[in-house]
Amino acid sequence: MAGRNFGGVIMVQGTSSHAGKSILVAALCRVFAQEGLSVAPFKAQNMSLNSFATPDGGEIGRSQAVQAAAAMTSPRVEMNPVLLKPEGDKRSQVVVMGRPQAVASPREYHRLQASLWPKVTAALDSLRSEHDVVVIEGAGSPAEINLKNQDIVNMRVALHAAAPVLLVGDIDRGGVFAQLVGTMELLDRDERARVKGLVINKFRGDPSLLDSGLDFLGVRTGVPVVGVLPYFADIRIPEEDSLGLVGGADDQDGTAVDVAVIRLPHIANFDDFDPLRHRPGVRLRYVSRPADFGDPDLVVIPGSKTTISDLDWLRGQDLDTRILAARREGTPVIGICAGYQMLGGRLFDPHRVESSRSEAEGLGLLATSTTFSRDKATYQTTVRVTADRGLLSGCRDTEATAYEIHMGVTTGQVLPLPFIIESRSSVRVDLPEGAMDGEGLTLGTYLHGLFHNPQIRTSILECAARRRGLALPDSGPQLDQNAEYDKLAAWARANLDMTYIRRIAELPR
Repeated sequence: MAGRNFGGVIMVQGTSSHAGKSILVAALCRVFAQEGLSVAPFKAQNMSLNSFATPDGGEIGRSQAVQAAAAMTSPRVEMNPVLLKPEGDKRSQVVVMGRPQAVASPREYHRLQASLWPKVTAALDSLRSEHDVVVIEGAGSPAEINLKNQDIVNMRVALHAAAPVLLVGDIDRGGVFAQLVGTMELLDRDERARVKGLVINKFRGDPSLLDSGLDFLGVRTGVPVVGVLPYFADIRIPEEDSLGLVGGADDQDGTAVDVAVIRLPHIANFDDFDPLRHRPGVRLRYVSRPADFGDPDLVVIPGSKTTISDLDWLRGQDLDTRILAARREGTPVIGICAGYQMLGGRLFDPHRVESSRSEAEGLGLLATSTTFSRDKATYQTTVRVTADRGLLSGCRDTEATAYEIHMGVTTGQVLPLPFIIESRSSVRVDLPEGAMDGEGLTLGTYLHGLFHNPQIRTSILECAARRRGLALPDSGPQLDQNAEYDKLAAWARANLDMTYIRRIAELPR
């Protein structure tokens, strides 16, 4: 690090997973960016099935892409140098600097961590040398005693960067005082010295009721409470993991288009459905049991990291029978990425990339087959709609943006194709994409983010609404994601001691 000029730095760690670290990092990124600073997020190691393709075709955690957008900067692999994507049988794909490096069990991954640490520090140092401030996110809890000797994401990062740490506890789960005090007690002395502020997150009610507790925390830990963040439900930020998955509004009078998304065990890239969750006139449900399947107007099979395993689960739950019956009765069915692969006739895995089996039978709703390879396709993609039937009626020649993350090649598409890919990671191409059946009511595609394209989303929902004899209401103003990040920044400013935070982060004036 000698000779390199670094900007400011601050780190957010939590007492547990889902304490609100990712959201707070995004909020701070937007606050600092609004103040004219050059900002970058960083998370050394992320375990998530929700990933994103960077402009140059690397793969990072989706939450770091969200944080980059909040920071008004382009996502880069340096922002998440290590991504773990869980697979079946307690193994994970290890993605390093945007590219798959190995598939490892927890014990095998621990042996890898020593070689990953230099990549983590190099990525962080690179970001710090290029930006006024880097906002770092930890993972889980820094007080997991059994994991501390292999740490490459929490206090070891804070010590490397000499970063002040904000420790966040989730009061909505209960026991927040024990969470914060217990975490501080379990840290080593040099680690405790890095914690400069405590934050209580997801509070509901009158903050003055916490005054005596906040005083206690300050006395007991020697660290000030720098904010009490209220619970919010009106700021639309993509969720980091499936713990936060919820559907849309209940359909009390049967006038909403009922969309059933199959909640696969290894569901991935579920923010594909955020535009449906917030769309007036749509009821979005996540379904994992036949008893909850109901009579939907549209069925979606989402992405997954373990296509064959989740296809086996689908059959074990008898959801395959419900999906096939619904399609026979005229219900449209969409498969995205792994869901697309499942819709075909056969899946081949000669290199055992997906499972221990070399072949599996698909649902047979599309005349396609998929072969898994060792190479992963990760692209930001622009496409043009070429079909004009069924789910895509009226969309011919519509331009759309999306991204691809998959390790399978699917062939046997029915003509005319639904899409033509016109560019991948800014390189001009002319490639077929996706498949539809003759009616245009079964659609398979590798395009993540399809529903984020308004014209395509409206066409799909109107097709589903016509089956029920419903009139889809006007969508209202399109979601302005930048405005949502601004709301998040206002939430942080109103409830955090930002003067103190700027000072400990040593930010330029």
